[in-house]
Amino acid sequence: MTVILVIDSEEGVMAGYHIERQMAEFGAHIRGWRLVLNLTAQQVSERADITRDTLRRVEKGDPGVGFGNVAQVLRALGILDIAVHAVDPLESDVGRLRAGNLTRKRAR
Repeated sequence: MTVILVIDSEEGVMAGYHIERQMAEFGAHIRGWRLVLNLTAQQVSERADITRDTLRRVEKGDPGVGFGNVAQVLRALGILDIAVHAVDPLESDVGRLRAGNLTRKRAR
């Protein structure tokens, strides 16, 4: 896989950065949880109120799947709280060091 990084010189914005590998790994972990819990795709899709095709796309790491659908699957697997906790900035050393920035309304 080739990753192309383009920096917009005016704003310093990264464009064209591909995260397909991480998305596929995330989806595989979701599938792993389903299998560890011995749940069928049908059971999880019903609990998440999504189609089996959407669940398949989540488990493949399809970036076109809605964020809400991913959250519904995580909830159906009982791991939504774990995921929310994992991205809490105060759970990291950097986040705790810069906790004062959390009170601002926007980045500067």
